[in-house]
Amino acid sequence: MAQNHPVVSHCMAITLILMSTLVCQSKLLNDPLYRELLSLPIASDLHIDPESIAEASVDFGLIVRKIPAVVLRPSHPEDIAVLVAFANSKSSIPFTISARGCGHSVRGQAMARDGVVVDMTSLGNKTAVSWSQSLGHYADVGGQQLWINVLEETLKHGVTPVSWTDYLYLTVGGTLSNAGISGETFRYGPQISNVYEMDVITGTGHFFTCSPHKNPELFYSVLGGLGQFGIITRARIALGQAPKRAIWVRMLYSDFSAFTTDQERLISLHGRDQDEALDYVEGQLFMRRNSDSWISFFSLSDRPRLMSLLTEHELLYCIEVAKFYDERTRSTVDKDLKTILKDLSHVPEFLFQKDVGYVDFLNRVRAEELTLRELGLWNVPHPWLNLFVPKSRIADFNTGVFKNIVLRKNITTGPVLIYPMNNDKWDDRMSAVIPDEDVFYTVGFLLSSGFKDWQEFDLQNKEVLLFCEDNGIKVKQYLPNYSTEREWMQHFGPKWRAFQESKAQFDPKMLLSPGQRIFNQN
Repeated sequence: MAQNHPVVSHCMAITLILMSTLVCQSKLLNDPLYRELLSLPIASDLHIDPESIAEASVDFGLIVRKIPAVVLRPSHPEDIAVLVAFANSKSSIPFTISARGCGHSVRGQAMARDGVVVDMTSLGNKTAVSWSQSLGHYADVGGQQLWINVLEETLKHGVTPVSWTDYLYLTVGGTLSNAGISGETFRYGPQISNVYEMDVITGTGHFFTCSPHKNPELFYSVLGGLGQFGIITRARIALGQAPKRAIWVRMLYSDFSAFTTDQERLISLHGRDQDEALDYVEGQLFMRRNSDSWISFFSLSDRPRLMSLLTEHELLYCIEVAKFYDERTRSTVDKDLKTILKDLSHVPEFLFQKDVGYVDFLNRVRAEELTLRELGLWNVPHPWLNLFVPKSRIADFNTGVFKNIVLRKNITTGPVLIYPMNNDKWDDRMSAVIPDEDVFYTVGFLLSSGFKDWQEFDLQNKEVLLFCEDNGIKVKQYLPNYSTEREWMQHFGPKWRAFQESKAQFDPKMLLSPGQRIFNQN
């Protein structure tokens, strides 16, 4: 493993980009595209300095590098519209445009080689909480907003979004362009199922407000649309009453069938009385090789017997649940949780429980991030693979992938997530694609590697995908990474024709999000 000096390696990677950008500085200053863009009223917001170009050339994955010609830091959404409209009809030089939030993609999806990267975060913080008779509480938030900032603002009003991602330092526009999933998805659906309305700048440079009743074709296309049809500048999202605290529980399993049976039972409770329902259900794969990603949850006194159990079975499966509560439900939450969890088949005496603040629970990954940053293990390559696996084949996936490929290669570092979701919480009119079964699992290999060995992890990912293909397991990639039209056609399946038609309607010159490599192959 080449993880001994990841900070040095990361700095070297960024330094190389800075050096190459410095060498090209005079070329950039005289670049025909840059000079042409200087004629626009957004000229003062255009940046070609080495730091701006270097930052826009890499992402969280630290695997793909694509150097843009220019970075736009808009002051207002109208600045983005000016750029897109110019690219669509007036520019003599063809170029592409990519909206970039925090750059948390892992395969260059927010990059635009020789084009313009729009730094959405320059638009600042804009969250307004309102209430209406028809919608109840809702928030109008900028597409550039971080979910952590949305949370902080809505809590001032005693309300909160109901659907989350595990990591809150992502932008609203970024997660809505994919789906936005976490342990709340089984109950409330993905984040894209909790949007009432959006403002979008399409690939023609036009502003549209869209909803299920106004410009619905654009609304449903953009949600889960991988940035192909427009740039989200505002989203109106659903809110619920904010709890104060969470009972956070982890239960260990050595038997995969018992693990999945119990998970599926727990997510089936979402339609019943709220007291009988959980607020969050996820799961993880525990191995010695990835113990750094999960061991901190457990007390020092519990770790020896946990590791002993792991030594006995090689693989353990963990169900992770949470039930939120406030002053009204404080006196009953323990009883309700006990009722929900009774008769589960976890390993006896391997149930662990914490009582934490609501914000601390939602922001739990941030604490891990800060620790990894201190250790120099955050800014390293992340060859991730995220899959949606049909419930009917999850046992085969366990046998062929977890018990064979993963154990045999013994390289997996970082969390491996395994948890089910309910199909009926997704809207098939949206661009996002999922398996055609009532229940399906998300399996996330959130891997971290060294700078010299990420290809080894990538080969494991390819072996996983090949196993699924050879055995007829019809998985769907979440945060997909494909390079050919045939692969994208297979990914979208029956939605492909509608996806193409929406592209032709809303971005006919194929300007937006070239880094996804759906319609642009550079």
